[in-house]
Parts: sequence; C-alpha cells; structure tokens
Amino acid sequence: MSEKKETGVLAGFKAFLMRGNVVDLAVAVVIGAAFTNIVNSVVKGIINPLVGAFGTKDLDKYSSCFKAPCQVAKDGTVTSGIRIMWGTVLSSTLSFVMTAAVVYFLMVLPMSKYLARMEARRKAKAGMQEVIEVTELEVLKEIRDALVAQRGSGYSQK
Repeated sequence: MSEKKETGVLAGFKAFLMRGNVVDLAVAVVIGAAFTNIVNSVVKGIINPLVGAFGTKDLDKYSSCFKAPCQVAKDGTVTSGIRIMWGTVLSSTLSFVMTAAVVYFLMVLPMSKYLARMEARRKAKAGMQEVIEVTELEVLKEIRDALVAQRGSGYSQK
C-alpha cells in the first residue's frame, strides 16, 4: 500500500516537474542570473563612471556619516561611527532600473506585440470562417428558393 502511495507521489512530482511553466520558470531564472551579470558590468563600467564624473568614479564610495566621527580603515571596515553607504544603494537601483528597462523593451514589449498580432490573426480567421458559413447558408437558401420556385411553376404547368 505504501508503494502505491509512493508511486503516486513520485508520479505527481514528475508531472509537476514536467509542466511547461515550471521548466520555463527554471530557464528564466538561469537566463536572468546570467543577464544580471551583464547589466551589473555595464552599470559598474559605464554608468557609474558617468555619474561619478561629478565626484568619485566609484558610486560605492559615496557615503554619509550618520554618527560622527566616521573613520574607515584601509580595508574598508568602519572603525568608528555609523556610515550610511547610499552610493551602493544608488548603484543597485541603477542596475535594477536598467535590468527592468532591458527586459521590458527587449522581451516583454515585443512579446506582447507578437501575441496581439496572433490574436488579431485568430480573430480575423474566425471572422472569415463566419463569413464563409454565412455565405454557404445564403447559397443554400437561394438553392432552396429556386427549387421551391421550380416546383411551384412545374405544378402550375401540369
């Protein structure tokens, strides 16, 4: 009895894993992780220096001291005070905005346009099928009317 239950559980698990949306989600996560590295490189290599043209080239260096005096050792650890690393937050925000923009403009927008076109084609095809059915119905009505008219004229001649 426990073997049947395990078989059912394993079969259910296998069915869950083989569902299309689970596999699609796994692919999306892997692609997203790889894509994040590209965007982070662009932000650190291009955007940060452009923004940093007004100060330091590394946005991660921008900070404020919440509790003075802030003293930072050469290895980057804070020895006294409370340091707020708002440059790191700004850099991460820029990475997120760029990632979201690229995903939207290169993936979401083209896919939604493609799906809208496919839906319009499907509706046009359905409309054409309806026109064909109506046309066939009209032709059949005309044939019926012609047969009724022939019978009517045929009976009157006899």
